[in-house]
Amino acid sequence: MLLQKLNEFASRSASELPAEYYRAKTIHWVLRIAEDGLSAVVQGEGPLPPGQALVEQVPHVQRSGTRVPPYLLVDSAEFVLQVPKAASEKAFSEAGRRHQAWRELALAWANQRHDEPAAVALRTYLTDPSVSRAVAPEKATAKDVVAVRVGPQWLHTLPSVQAHWAKEVRLRKSDRTERAGLCLVCGTRAPLLSTIPEPIKKGAVPTAGGSNEGQLISINAAAQGRQGTTQLVNTPICHTCGGRAMASLNHLLGSDRHSRRFRDHGALVWWTRHGLNDNTFEALLNDDVDEGRITDLLNSLQKNPGPLAVEDLDSDAFYGLTLGLNNARIVVRDWIDVAIPTLNATLGAWYQQHGVHDGWTGRTHWMPIWRLALACGRFNGDRYVKDSAPRGLDHAFLHAALRGIPLPARILPLVLQRIQADCHVDHPRAALLRLILNRPFNRDGTPVTTTGKPDQSCDEKLDENSTDPVYTAGRMFYVLEEVQRLALHNLNTSLRDKHFRTAMIAPRTTFTQLTAGSLAHFKRLSRDNPGAGVALMNRLTELQSRLVRPLPQHLTPLEQARFVLGYFHQRQSAIEAAAAAKQKKNDKRDGQAPNGDTPLTTDP
Repeated sequence: MLLQKLNEFASRSASELPAEYYRAKTIHWVLRIAEDGLSAVVQGEGPLPPGQALVEQVPHVQRSGTRVPPYLLVDSAEFVLQVPKAASEKAFSEAGRRHQAWRELALAWANQRHDEPAAVALRTYLTDPSVSRAVAPEKATAKDVVAVRVGPQWLHTLPSVQAHWAKEVRLRKSDRTERAGLCLVCGTRAPLLSTIPEPIKKGAVPTAGGSNEGQLISINAAAQGRQGTTQLVNTPICHTCGGRAMASLNHLLGSDRHSRRFRDHGALVWWTRHGLNDNTFEALLNDDVDEGRITDLLNSLQKNPGPLAVEDLDSDAFYGLTLGLNNARIVVRDWIDVAIPTLNATLGAWYQQHGVHDGWTGRTHWMPIWRLALACGRFNGDRYVKDSAPRGLDHAFLHAALRGIPLPARILPLVLQRIQADCHVDHPRAALLRLILNRPFNRDGTPVTTTGKPDQSCDEKLDENSTDPVYTAGRMFYVLEEVQRLALHNLNTSLRDKHFRTAMIAPRTTFTQLTAGSLAHFKRLSRDNPGAGVALMNRLTELQSRLVRPLPQHLTPLEQARFVLGYFHQRQSAIEAAAAAKQKKNDKRDGQAPNGDTPLTTDP
């Protein structure tokens, strides 16, 4: 299925993909041959910084061993210019062998193209004994990449070169036991591969270990294959499908538009069947919080299509492939094949279930995945400490968003531990807690994937009518914190710094102590700021009246999450009320009505 979808992408994106068995490489030196083939010179400056180096799509195929075969025309300086790897007899001998193999492959193409002036010039240069051969520059190394030009023409861009190279690769990679068979990808009889001809590029899939090229299918030991067979004997893939699939995968991995590299290891590549929705998902999957697009996703959740709506169904589909790298083998961590309307509903639920209200702006904030992952790290009083969050969170959050499943069970204890340690609750942490409450697990441990509202769900803003004692306790804690802040100035340690951790774990004992301690603060407020004192006392009394049953002695992790959200929502509500009061005061001072539309006075 995966290879079939990659081949479909190759069919609709043929103009974007390189020639068959070609790959982008940096060119360090150019062997420039005269148009008559009688002279040549090596030009270039060697390795250059990124952005200045010349990058070309050139022949490439995986090769290994001690006697590796050459690439057609574009290869290392050891092959093209006979530059040895070291100053030893063995290195000189191997450089000579490799250069001779390169010459033979280049001549195999040139001898078949008598009608192409560039091929005639190359054949003259390689075979005419009177031609003086180009000398490699002193600073050229054996690994430097050398390309060939005849006059203004790059030889590797010629269609005949591309066709000859594809034929050469097929000969190298053909199944030696059965030259033709039924391809599992396209379903036709064709020449079969013995191995996948092209690996995934080095560095394309981040890994915690050393970077390396990776094989998508690799069976090189009898213990790994079915019935002791190796290579692709039990996975018949034809040359066309194998080459196009790997070209598509490398293209997607190299595209910022179609890939997302995780911070520690692994990468996600994605595409759509028809390509019509690529721009839409490019923003969402790369942490660009587009409020307009998110609003569309949320609105799509309200639609209830009837039986006649089948005619209007979107036939497009979304494909997502999450890859990891283990040594030189690619690990497929996840494969998603879902209809676009289904994915829209899944992503809409993701934003609906974690959005949080901002009291300063009066708007809902949605968090990009990188901020959710960062919020699981340590807060030092000013910002989150870099690399303090556990590894793998980016992949876990994105997996949950695309699949519509709960976050991993380890996230809730982790976030609660961080909140207890630094007593910091902000929008990303509140969004995480709300998402966890809105995506619970069933009692048997399986995730709840329905979009129905769970029993312990939490809204994006303050729920004034909630009688949940745990949620109410969080609101009460903020009121008590405000009482202390207004009564005492220049505090070194706030109520939150001293008691938030114990209040969210054991509220009954803690609130008994805090309520008794607040009496002195209310007494000072009645003297210094009676208006605020009366308002806060009324608010605290009103919240206490909502406690239809006593506060629990100890809270479970889910109850702790509701406590923290009650505290956060009450704080945002107070901020919003203060902002509205300030705006009303400014409007009155400027002679405007509270809505800012009609003046309260008119000119005479």
